[in-house]
Amino acid sequence: MRKAFARLTAAGHDVTIVAPLTNQSGTGTKMSNAPAIVVKHPEPKVWAVDGTPGDSVSFGLAEVFAAKAPDLVVSGTNFGPNVAGLASHSGTVGGAVAALESGVPAIALSTGGLTAPDPVTTVNAMGPTLDFAVKLIDRLRAARARSGRLLPAGVGLNVNHPVVGADGKGTAAGVAATFQDPQNLLQPDFTDSGDGTWKVSVKVALRPAAKGGDVEAVAAGRIAVSPMNSDWNTGPVDHAVTSALLAGLRP
Repeated sequence: MRKAFARLTAAGHDVTIVAPLTNQSGTGTKMSNAPAIVVKHPEPKVWAVDGTPGDSVSFGLAEVFAAKAPDLVVSGTNFGPNVAGLASHSGTVGGAVAALESGVPAIALSTGGLTAPDPVTTVNAMGPTLDFAVKLIDRLRAARARSGRLLPAGVGLNVNHPVVGADGKGTAAGVAATFQDPQNLLQPDFTDSGDGTWKVSVKVALRPAAKGGDVEAVAAGRIAVSPMNSDWNTGPVDHAVTSALLAGLRP
């Protein structure tokens, strides 16, 4: 988050950090339901919320930006990819969804390949990720000059940048407009310890990538940019299939 703050500020953007105090990877769209929440304000333009990314975005929009909503919420960059089923459980994506629910445009940024992330190369790859984010935001601003909006109403972008090169500092092979691959990449395994507890292990179970999906793009060293919304609606074909399924059904 500090890297994103520095890079976007250097590019001329007015940036404020409202972020979780601790690591919240895998918390998805969770929002805390507690009577109180700890918020630290260590310096100007920096707020640390002891909660989830959703809590942070909600606090930021309700309190820090109470007078005027920000033009854009940038969630991340996240350590490791948020492609396919991973996106559904991602705290980074969850933060972006919280912004979209409040009508604020949002981008979720993630850095990583499809193998177990190497800390050094992944951190190095965050540099190119943020360089691309600056270019993407500049493109959105140029589009707004024509349409008046950074993004269509209710639409956000899930951006996944691969790790390129032995040191992670390489340039991606290109940029692809993608969709969220429908496969679930994580396969959990539970082992009964015999004392009421279960040992849990998780491995990546990668299946063939869907053509045009985010997994395919990242595997090819390209930046995957997938449009997303916050209301979980499917397309008109699925709605028609559901309507046909329910035809004649009564309580």
